[in-house]
Amino acid sequence: MADDRFFSPHVTPEGGGLTRRTLLAATAGLSAAAVLPASASAADFAVPDVPPLEKEDYAEARKRFRTNLVRKGPSPEKSEPLGTPAGSRRVLYRGGPDGSIELVAWLSHYEPSSKPRPAVLFLHGGNATGDGHWELMKPYWEAGFVVMLPSFRGENGQAGNYSGFYDETTDALAAASYLEELPGIDRNRFFLAGHSNGGTLALLASMTRKFRASAPISAGVNSWRYFGRFEREVRFDEADQKEFIMRSSVCFGPSLKCPTLLLRGTEERPFDADHQLLMDRARSAGISIEAKLLPGTHNGVVPGAVDESIRFFNHVAG
Repeated sequence: MADDRFFSPHVTPEGGGLTRRTLLAATAGLSAAAVLPASASAADFAVPDVPPLEKEDYAEARKRFRTNLVRKGPSPEKSEPLGTPAGSRRVLYRGGPDGSIELVAWLSHYEPSSKPRPAVLFLHGGNATGDGHWELMKPYWEAGFVVMLPSFRGENGQAGNYSGFYDETTDALAAASYLEELPGIDRNRFFLAGHSNGGTLALLASMTRKFRASAPISAGVNSWRYFGRFEREVRFDEADQKEFIMRSSVCFGPSLKCPTLLLRGTEERPFDADHQLLMDRARSAGISIEAKLLPGTHNGVVPGAVDESIRFFNHVAG
């Protein structure tokens, strides 16, 4: 839920072609704002000055809430079907309601042994998956982690309706269960990370179930602000404030269930009042949460942030 998007090779903006400029932005880690302008349409909904604080735990709230999609369809980013990038193994996991949607994920090669391996579930940026996302995962497996990068409903020609973070969180949780249950995975060293839209999902997922630690990169915390800029991505009933609340981690700060490190680039918009509010609310419940700025743009920060997440995970695991 950030202001820019992460584009990878084989991922194209809606209504646009795969241009050399897009490819350069993808491979060089340039800000996608230079490739795809934000929606110029004005939002029809009011943005609260201070996002409300929900008293209910987010995991419990999710048990009762069902998003009402008034417009159904695939991801707003057009993209090619998923292949199997170098260094990965293509696997299928069951996302969607009650495991009803079969989705593609990429898993690093590893051999189960008597000594369990640490694992990282990484949630990609943007609203489609491309080989460029996987190329960023190399430092994890070189550091000894098993890493899995899932795609989500409605992406890359797959089944399911795009919902704008909510049902995609269900997919992320299903992917977490798949990875955690693989042979040879150390459940005590099971971590979560994600970039941009994936960082947003990482926060929502780590408010739903416990990971050892979480490192969201360039995450958004306020869905009113996100959909105010990308209103064409609104698929739910805008008149229902609960729809925005259930997509806004800032409203559920005390629900965080693991140590969390928020990472962001120095050339991005700085951590704003919403991020500080999230941290204040989480800390009020005794949760360890910190923020750190690293050199780079929204997309250019990712390699350094991956390295920083590895240091953070190793530190937490002790």
